[in-house]
Amino acid sequence: MFDLLIKNGTVVDGSGAPGYLADIGITRDSITVVGSFDGDAAQTIDATGRVITPGFIDLHCHSDMSFLIDPLADSKLTQGVTLELNGNCGMSPCAPLQSELAREALGNRFFTAGAEFTPDWTDFAGYLEAQESAKGVINQAFQVGHGTVRTNVLGMDARAPSLEELEHMKRLVAESIEAGAMGFATGLFYAPGSYSLTDEVVELAQEAASRGVLYSSHIRSESNDSVGLHVAVNEAIEVGRRTGGRIQMSHVKVKGPLTWGRAEEILELQARARREGIDVAGDQYPYTASSTSLTGGVFPRWALAGGRTATLEIMGDSDLRARLRAGIDWNIKSFMGSPDRVLMAAYGPDRDREGQRLDEIADDMGCDPAEAAIRLYEDGDAAIVQFSLREDDVDLIARDPYIAVASDGNSVRSEGPLSAGKPHPRSYGTFPRFLSEMRRDKNLVSLEEAVRKMCALPASRLQLTRRGRVAPGCFADLVVFDPDTIQDTATFTEPHQYTTGIDTVVVNGQVALENGAPSGVRAGRVVRATNG
Repeated sequence: MFDLLIKNGTVVDGSGAPGYLADIGITRDSITVVGSFDGDAAQTIDATGRVITPGFIDLHCHSDMSFLIDPLADSKLTQGVTLELNGNCGMSPCAPLQSELAREALGNRFFTAGAEFTPDWTDFAGYLEAQESAKGVINQAFQVGHGTVRTNVLGMDARAPSLEELEHMKRLVAESIEAGAMGFATGLFYAPGSYSLTDEVVELAQEAASRGVLYSSHIRSESNDSVGLHVAVNEAIEVGRRTGGRIQMSHVKVKGPLTWGRAEEILELQARARREGIDVAGDQYPYTASSTSLTGGVFPRWALAGGRTATLEIMGDSDLRARLRAGIDWNIKSFMGSPDRVLMAAYGPDRDREGQRLDEIADDMGCDPAEAAIRLYEDGDAAIVQFSLREDDVDLIARDPYIAVASDGNSVRSEGPLSAGKPHPRSYGTFPRFLSEMRRDKNLVSLEEAVRKMCALPASRLQLTRRGRVAPGCFADLVVFDPDTIQDTATFTEPHQYTTGIDTVVVNGQVALENGAPSGVRAGRVVRATNG
């Protein structure tokens, strides 16, 4: 007798193979039988007219705090995601926490999210234990972030580490991976990661490669800033060349008017590296807007050295403030083109600003947009949405077989402490949007290929052998949906809206979404390299 039986559906198994009619028998947390068979079950789901796929794996997430705040955070569950990989962009803000500055940075993140939380751990092992105790609605995996490690050892200093400091950072990375981190991630676009040299990155990424886990990178530039887009892509490839590790380029894009139209060149750089034998792939969200912090998006990196206190001191100096204003103005024009393409997503000091454009805020304040950004930061950092991408580039990247679908969002909820602000709609809609727009409307990929890019491909990047496929012995993470009606509904003005067209989501053998609504079951686990 099965614990759960899903009958009469078209199985799209995640591998890219054609779909086929089959039943799926589940016992405890695993798939035991796939095919045509007779059997009784404690619970039966009729999937007639629906497809059954593996649970979607989101390789690029920032839900590091989500389930500590609200274990029922369901924005990813309701779009079919059953596993998130967090700690991206060099940011694993919850661990390690071995310096006052790292703890302060985490406190600022909770403040921005409108929540209060006091951690009782200092290392990655303690953090993962806290996540296991929280027991969220979906599975979670975590990476250790370069920026966080650097903050623990160097603070926000814009300099290279001493040999002793580098060894300290290497120990933190190694200890975190041995505790269960599934990867090492850099955010070389952001401070303090932007202050590092390639040699430092290689040394730390070697700790990940030697332990067989992923190296993920928000590369140093996605536009015409810093070293420029092409050099930044080649830097990530060089890390793979030197370490022999698996390289994951995060949210592959070409950002800003001066780089629009160059997506094909970036994809060819990756393809050339693969022909050389370097294991490199990427991920992407299907939107023409990105999202980050106000400081990360428009502040020049020199102004962030030394942390918030030092930045506020710069703002208090009239000459340096003028230089900062010029730098912000240059970034806005380079990355977006104009300030009306910058939207406030979350701002703890004044929730009324959420949903406003930067040019509107500047008009309210009676100043230029760069000065408005400075005045906002004087009261606290913000989350912003940037309309910085072009549709034809997004579409070209979406077709590439080595680019997984990933949200760059986090698990939130339409009620409770995670319902604040105007977050990027990708947190609610990435996967159904890819299935509806890229697959159904634009016909850029087949259904089987779309599912592969959400399942087997990301599972392979994490070397998970029991997730990302529908097959006997795999964990029973499954999605039942109508491919003709699945649709994202979240928008930039009304982002807290759930997907339609998904009937059922099963997490580790338990029905977490039933008849399109969360069941309240919290079957998520912390996934590590040893238990995936």
